[in-house]
Parts: sequence; structure tokens; C-alpha cells
Amino acid sequence: MSRLGTKWKLHGNGKTIRPGHVVAPEERLAWPLTIGVGMQHVVAMFGATFLVPIITGMPPATTLLFSGIGTLLFLVITKGRVPSYLGSSFAFIAPILASQQQFGVPGALGGVVLAGVVLALVGAVVQKFGAEWINRTMPPIVTGAIVALIGLNLAPAAKANFDKAPVTALVTLVTIILVSVLFRGILGRLSILVGVVVGYLTAMTRGEVDYSKMDAASWIGLPHFQTPEFHLGVVGLFVPVVLVLVAENVGHVKSVAAMTGRNLDDVSGRALMADGVATVLAGFGGGSGTTTYAENIGVMAATKVYSTAAYWVAGAFAILLSFSPKFGELIATVPPGVLGGAATMLYGMIGVLGVKIWVQNKVNFSNPINLTTAAVALIIGIADYTWTIGELKFTGIALGSAAALAVYHGMKGLARWRGTVAEPEMETAGLPPAAKAAMNAAAKRSGKKR
Repeated sequence: MSRLGTKWKLHGNGKTIRPGHVVAPEERLAWPLTIGVGMQHVVAMFGATFLVPIITGMPPATTLLFSGIGTLLFLVITKGRVPSYLGSSFAFIAPILASQQQFGVPGALGGVVLAGVVLALVGAVVQKFGAEWINRTMPPIVTGAIVALIGLNLAPAAKANFDKAPVTALVTLVTIILVSVLFRGILGRLSILVGVVVGYLTAMTRGEVDYSKMDAASWIGLPHFQTPEFHLGVVGLFVPVVLVLVAENVGHVKSVAAMTGRNLDDVSGRALMADGVATVLAGFGGGSGTTTYAENIGVMAATKVYSTAAYWVAGAFAILLSFSPKFGELIATVPPGVLGGAATMLYGMIGVLGVKIWVQNKVNFSNPINLTTAAVALIIGIADYTWTIGELKFTGIALGSAAALAVYHGMKGLARWRGTVAEPEMETAGLPPAAKAAMNAAAKRSGKKR
């Protein structure tokens, strides 16, 4: 492949994929088929990417523009080895809403830029030294707690929108649930988008949609750009988001590696840097922070097409759509009831993803360190504890994330010093005998240290 990863080999005859085969990142189908798959990727990211700016009051067209640009940057920085679409990250919703109350939209954008810079720096360190230090700093118990509390911290915001139009919200939520269980393949994976469409149609029949701004908008024009302002008070709100973005990004690279049979460890740092650069760019222009999208992994799994050519098409198509102010205002007409129904599902999903991290990694809650870390962090995050020091204001997400790290590492250090915790951190049931023996031996060794 070229340095930009844009020299694709034609897969077979370019029209079919043989059973048991996939279209690799450096391959492509015939261009008409590639364009079709690329446009499908845009549809897949629509529902989630647009919900973030709609909920936070950011311009949807601007967010779409920077998601497209970010995707193309990601492909260039990773040299076309990691097929991915960079869409709006839900992890930014809570800090953006909180910072807007204190510093307005410019202050929130400054926080987005800050998070992007930190993420890019983390990526540079990972590229230089590997990702093992991340696993030591943020083991599954810590990562799961932070992801869970970010989603559950938003529960009051979901309820507030739900209460504004309960009927529309309920229709939206029920549709999402039914579509996710009644349909397989791509339609089932787009349950949130389908739910939003059905909820929107319901809102139209109930007179809850306002088209005045859309009618006044032109068909072609530039998106609305905004510049950031930087305040010390947003630091505590946005830095914890980086931990979630790291977990999402590393997980995405591992998923793509598993599906394509490639070893992508040497490009993990580049992927993080690319996401960071895309987020910085979005923050400077008025867009939402980005992350690699699981929705698009679903499209790749369904189509067996992992070609980065399709993502070049998707990024270009997103940029093209962003230059229609009327389209952007149409997206912005989504009423609160629809948002309330979708957010009930989305915020809950973020919370459960944290629990999923615990389950997949067999976190052992008989270990008091694990139990205490999760318990303290979740309550602080869900109840939205607040601590103000001068201009700095730390809210539930920041304090909960800090608590997860401090409690875990603090208790682990004390237990190692006193030799008081013998329970393994991971469940041993289902593990191979050799793995069990190694874990038990490690626990005994730590118990002997004083």
C-alpha cells in the first residue's frame, strides 16, 4: 500500500466475495459497489453521530463535517491499515452539557480540544512504548467503572427530555427495543436510527416538530463554525473522557485485528493519535469530539468488506452532506421526546458497556479492592458529587473517575504492604489449570510481602 493507504488491490473479480473470504483493508470491490458500501457506513453512523450535537445543542452539520474530515485523517495517519469511521463520542455529552452551564459553548469546545490533545499525547506514548502501561494503570475494574458511571451520570438528562413528550418518547424507546430483537443483520444494528425515525414521525403527527429554521435555511452553504475558549474549570470535566476514548479506540483496533486476522498492535498508538488530532480539529471548528464507531464494525461484519476505500467514500460523502445548511437544520428539528426515548436506551447502553468490560474480563467482586473501587466510583458518578476549589469545579464524572483510580491503586498498595488481600482480581472459574495456578501463586506471593 502507499503511504496514505490509497493503493487498493481489486478483490477477486471485484463483484463477489467467496465464502470464507473477506475484502481486506488494502483491497476493494468494484467502485460502484465500494461507493454503495461507503454510503451504507454513513447511514450506520447517522443515528449516533447526530444525537450528540442535537442533545448538546451543537450544530449537526458542523459535527458531520468534522466527522468526515476526522475519518479521512484517521485513514491517513494509520496508513490505511485500520478501517474505521470517526463519529461523535457519547462520552463527551456529560462534560459538554456541564461546561456549557458555566462557560457556554466556547468553553465546552475548549474542553473538547483539551481532551483531543491529551488523547494524542497518550497515543504518542503508546506508539513509543506500547500499550501495556495502560493496562496496568487502568485494569478492567477501573475502566469498567469509568465507562459505567459516564453513562449512568446522564440518567437525569434522559428523564428530563422523556418527560417533555412521554408518548413520543415511549414510542421511540419501544421501537428501538423491538427492532433490535426482531431483525438481524444491518437493520437490527441500526435499531436506534430506526427508532428515531419512527419517533420523529410520531412527533410530526402530534405537532411537536418545528420547521421554521429549516425553511429559512439555504440548500447549499458553509456549516456554522465556532471557536473555543479555554478555562481551567473544564479540566476536571474532560480529562476523564480520555480514559473512555482510549478504551474504545484500543478495543476497536483489537476487534478489527480479530476480524481480519491481522496483528495491528504496532498501529494502536497511531489510531489513538489520529482520534486525538480529529478531536482537536473538531473542537477548534465547533464540532463534537470523535471516537471510533462500533456501528461501523457491525457493517463490516455484516458485509465482510473491511476495505479502507469504503471509508474514504464515507468520509467524503459526510463532508459533502455537511455543506447543506437545510439538511443540518432538518436534523436539528428532532424534538425532545424523541431524544428522551433514544437517550434512555443510549445512556443505559453506555452504563452496561462498563459492566460488560467487567464480565468479559472475569472481574472478581469477592476481592474487596474490586468491590470497593466499583461501589465508590459508581455512587459518586451517578449522584453527581461536586467539589469546587476556586475556579475549578469537579463534578460526578471527574470525581468518580479519580475515585476509581485512587481507590484501586491506593487499596492495592496498602494490601500489598500489609499482605491482607489473597482473593485474585479475576475469576478463576473456566480458566485453564495453568492460568489458575499462576494466579494463585501470584496471590500467595503478594500475601507474603510486608
